[in-house]
Amino acid sequence: MAESDLLSRARATRVVVIGGGVAGLVAARECARVGFAVTLFESAEHLGGAVADAELDGLRVDAVADSYAPGAQALIDDLGLGDAVVPLATDDVWITGLPGAAPVPADALAGIPANPWADDVRRLIGWRGAWRAYLDKLRPPLTIGRQANLGALVGGRMGARVLDRLVAPLTRGVYGIEPSDVDADAAVPGLSTALTRLGSLSGAVGDLLVDAPDKARRSLRGGMTTLVDALAAELADYAVDVRVGVRVEKVGRGFDTRATQPPEGTRASRATQPPGGARPARATSPWTAEVAGEEPIEADAVVVATPRTEAHRLLAGAGVVLPRNTAPAPAPADVVTLLVDAPALDGAPRGGAAYPIAADAASVVHATAAWEWLAVDAGPGRHVLRVRLPAETAPDDDVIIARAVAEVAAAFAVPLTVDAVIAAHRARVEPAAPASVLGHADRAEAVRRAVAKAPGLTVVGAWVAGAGIARTVADAVAETDRMRHALLWDSGDENHPAPDVNP
Repeated sequence: MAESDLLSRARATRVVVIGGGVAGLVAARECARVGFAVTLFESAEHLGGAVADAELDGLRVDAVADSYAPGAQALIDDLGLGDAVVPLATDDVWITGLPGAAPVPADALAGIPANPWADDVRRLIGWRGAWRAYLDKLRPPLTIGRQANLGALVGGRMGARVLDRLVAPLTRGVYGIEPSDVDADAAVPGLSTALTRLGSLSGAVGDLLVDAPDKARRSLRGGMTTLVDALAAELADYAVDVRVGVRVEKVGRGFDTRATQPPEGTRASRATQPPGGARPARATSPWTAEVAGEEPIEADAVVVATPRTEAHRLLAGAGVVLPRNTAPAPAPADVVTLLVDAPALDGAPRGGAAYPIAADAASVVHATAAWEWLAVDAGPGRHVLRVRLPAETAPDDDVIIARAVAEVAAAFAVPLTVDAVIAAHRARVEPAAPASVLGHADRAEAVRRAVAKAPGLTVVGAWVAGAGIARTVADAVAETDRMRHALLWDSGDENHPAPDVNP
């Protein structure tokens, strides 16, 4: 097909993206880069979704997501943000809730220790726990590698203390889920193979640590909303119509323009066939996006890039029958960001984060300890902390903030009261489950199969890709590329991806 035909087709193609989080912004960018006319709707008054910020006494801070994994680096570089990348000042994570607190052992994966006798392991599980974990090496090899459930695998092989004091605080603190909901091989790739080969869980972890990939989190100077701002700027350059504070009420089918085309194979149809065999623009039934107070917006394709609950509503309205959702998911949470005057925290007594053993306690991120640029901007003796609490329906902000302060004081073992709070921000979030949740890949594939029955409709976002900016970005690029391929080529031939043609 001639390049001019592709450009003409691209410019005649209209796409609606619903959701202005990272997934929606990336999807809109991928569509706009080939010349599609893109309209993006975001129901909130700002773009970014979970990548949001708050202003605390003039200080701009991340309110929810504050970092990204190496998998998102290509996008960061492509947006010209390479010079803004900053490493963690400390990757120490502490576990709290015992008579004392201690850092997560250095030689461990997902909290599973390579050596249960190591001092930093025994500090958390004690001699009794170390002896029980040692039995892992004596278990029969025939049972190895057959248990997908991380909680059952660790508890069965290394005992309750390793599970409850090392593994569970991390799965709850990072993702808000229990170890029993985690797929062991998804959480630690290669674990089952290493177990079968080496005969013990600790031996498998030790082997995998040798060539462990770089998973160090990174951030951007000024906060992760720098990424959102850069994406929004590119969309403006591509003349994407971005509408914030606008909720799409319904996605539905529009009209079928194929009904007005001459029958296939007739002289009239051959006379109207574009050069190179390209199909006529909008030869499929376009979609419509209905917005209150406006005429329905017609589109050749719609990308649903909202959180799970809203995506289910929109997809159901579009006639997509999704499989019954049985996935374990993190409960809604209140994320409280505090700016406090507390010189007692200057020494970062709990590293960059503290995760509790108790299931009902809060996780605390010490943002000014984790990110040096933020500590400089905050000033001497001032600290930013982010506290994740179970979502409350009744208490007002003052009650939730007081609880957050109490959780920090308990986790960090420092005297801290609400009098130290300079400013605070509360955000209600619907966390996405990680891709390591049991059955995630099968459920995501089932969702995609259901959506594929409605050509021109695509779904992206953390709820189907798995939590994390890197996974969300990679999934949005891949799914949007499939959609572009269908719109530009309409062949279904995956061996010929849509060309990256910029108008």
